[in-house]
Amino acid sequence: MERFEGLLAVVTGGGSGMGRELVLQLAAEGCSVATCDVREESVVETARLAEKEAPAGTRITAHLCDVAEPADVSRFRDEVVTQHETDHINLLFNNAGVGGGGSFLNDDIEQWERTFSICWGGVYNCSRAFIPLVVASDAGYVINTSSVNGFWALLGPGMPHTAYSAAKFAVKGFSEALIEDFRLNAPHVKVAVVMPGHIGTDIVTNSRTVHGGDGPMDPVAVAAARKQMAARGVPVESMDDDAVRSMMEMVGEMFREAAPMTAGQAATVILDGVRSGEWRILVGDDAHLLDQKVRADPEGVYGVNAPTLGILGS
Repeated sequence: MERFEGLLAVVTGGGSGMGRELVLQLAAEGCSVATCDVREESVVETARLAEKEAPAGTRITAHLCDVAEPADVSRFRDEVVTQHETDHINLLFNNAGVGGGGSFLNDDIEQWERTFSICWGGVYNCSRAFIPLVVASDAGYVINTSSVNGFWALLGPGMPHTAYSAAKFAVKGFSEALIEDFRLNAPHVKVAVVMPGHIGTDIVTNSRTVHGGDGPMDPVAVAAARKQMAARGVPVESMDDDAVRSMMEMVGEMFREAAPMTAGQAATVILDGVRSGEWRILVGDDAHLLDQKVRADPEGVYGVNAPTLGILGS
């Protein structure tokens, strides 16, 4: 799939980060896009930005959808079919994701299941809804965002990462299993699994919003952050809620600003991989280096000298 002009793509999690950048870059090349997010204002803003740079005749639609909810996803699919007046799509980017549920033993079960249901359930739900439309095209591609935490289930020593990692391993396995499935049953469709390292996105802040009620400043979010900080040795007992909020904001900004690769650069790597027909797309030098470490010493990477990568892994 060397060109995107005249095609139709679906991008989940398009309200910010890599999702937004995928929408912007696809639209700039003349690819129509339907994108969704749980944050309506953000995804509407993505559509507005994309329309400014898109060639005439390129259609961009924004949709409110929680990919963890099958009914939401079915409604999203029906809106795409109706608003784009189509019986097929060419590209499905299962990009939506959220962090959380680090400890299976100590974190709240609701946060663990919410994280897993978005990061894996969203891929499954959207694949069930949209892959028949991809198969109905003359040429199609399904691009699933996993993570380096899809082959390394850790953030570093002392930092369990169970819900996110379990989901991303599932995304990787599902994507690899589709290679033969498509080869036999839909040979005109390709699949790619994307494994980013530390990318400069707002996933830290957005994840707290998803898990914390009304937003990152919500008392529930503050309480959850206090618990996580305490588990990592931060002396939160001497910090009031405003101090915890300040640290939450700082961590989110540091994750975005200190990343070795921007969301825009990551989206370019992903789209270049699709153009080249790749099925495995590592994003970032850190992703390539960690992949080498895991392959060279699969036991050692879980030892006391395990590497450390960012805060959330992608």
